Amino acid sequence: MNPVKVVADFPEKLGFLFEPHRYKVAYGGRGGAKSWGFARALLILGMQKPLRILCARETQKSIADSVHKLLGDQIEALGLGGRYTVLKHTIIGSNGTEFIFAGIKQNVSNMKSYEGCDIAWVEEAASVSKNSWNVLIPTIRKDGSEIWVSYNPELESDETHQRFVIHPPAVGKVVKISWRDNPWVPGVLLQEMKELKERDEASYEHVYEGSCKQTVDGAIYRNELLAAEREGRLTRVPYDPIHPVHTFWDLGFGDNTSIWFAQSMPFEFRILEHISASLQPLQYYVKQLQERPYAYGTHWLPHDGKAHELGTGRSIEEQLKSIFGAGNVRCTPRLSVVDGIAATRAIFGRCWFDKEKCADGIQSLRHYRYERDENLGAFKREPLHDWASHDADAFRTLAVAIKELQRPEESRSKTPEYSPWQRAGGAGWMT
Repeated sequence: MNPVKVVADFPEKLGFLFEPHRYKVAYGGRGGAKSWGFARALLILGMQKPLRILCARETQKSIADSVHKLLGDQIEALGLGGRYTVLKHTIIGSNGTEFIFAGIKQNVSNMKSYEGCDIAWVEEAASVSKNSWNVLIPTIRKDGSEIWVSYNPELESDETHQRFVIHPPAVGKVVKISWRDNPWVPGVLLQEMKELKERDEASYEHVYEGSCKQTVDGAIYRNELLAAEREGRLTRVPYDPIHPVHTFWDLGFGDNTSIWFAQSMPFEFRILEHISASLQPLQYYVKQLQERPYAYGTHWLPHDGKAHELGTGRSIEEQLKSIFGAGNVRCTPRLSVVDGIAATRAIFGRCWFDKEKCADGIQSLRHYRYERDENLGAFKREPLHDWASHDADAFRTLAVAIKELQRPEESRSKTPEYSPWQRAGGAGWMT
């Protein structure tokens, strides 16, 4: 096929995308043309030679969550319809270039299938977890392969910002880009920026200048996490084999399932580990538990663990009891979210978190926030349901379980009639 000349507007500051680097990272505020600049660069490179390009993000429930439409729009804007065919779930170049789209968290067990990719573009990467980066990076290992990262920062403590900005890789190019680097920024956006700066300069700095926040707006456990940091409770937490490990779940039916692992010690709770995955069968999580060296006590499920699945006709509680024993699996009572949050705040000051093994869960707790009512300009009583919710809900299961055991025995849930938490040397959860 004859070479094609493409005339395209392109931010000068993103010129490094056409240079060879293992990591190519652009971060900053809105209006910097990061997303469409990355899309245009990939389309141009994909015409020069056949490339296999993975377009990834932390979670992708459908193709609508991906950059599929953005790439399709840029193909049309650049007049490249003769060079690319936009299909429902992929985009194919006439020379064999292929764009594929995936959520990292949903594809952890299938990531090996992407090892032949030339480029992985991770868009909206601010929320990508430590575990997801640890899975993706070694997967993209073809000679000369590259990992492209674009995002608007949230918190300085977020894994992506720590990994690429605070501690930048030696074999990469990291660039902060803002609306000032975009000569084509729309006038309506300039007016919105001006009004926001006059009204709320701190919000302007975050939204348009790409500055990190101390905490997210409406952060539910803001004070509790600040205290945990100040008091050194985000640290290395060793496993004590004398005491049982209890697990606390949030069940995602077709969504994320999250589990915290914890031990009870005199006057403190040791939060040893956290895991989370998406679109995995129950057996996946059972295997995760069985592969760990822990001696388990009770596996605590939320109240909906009693709900029967259409496929099996059995509840998650029943299935886990058949594996771990009837006395080792319990469901917490139904408690309002508001009361569950209050219970969590009540025990937070006694929690010590393993900073490494709980990194993704801690990141979610930092981002767990109240939903904002834009019409009233105030926060609602209910939390926002987003990527951080499942880990926070699982941690709430921990607090509700403790609250259940604090109730008078005659008013507790009657199944089982004893608490397996009182095992292994007599050190129970409520010690």
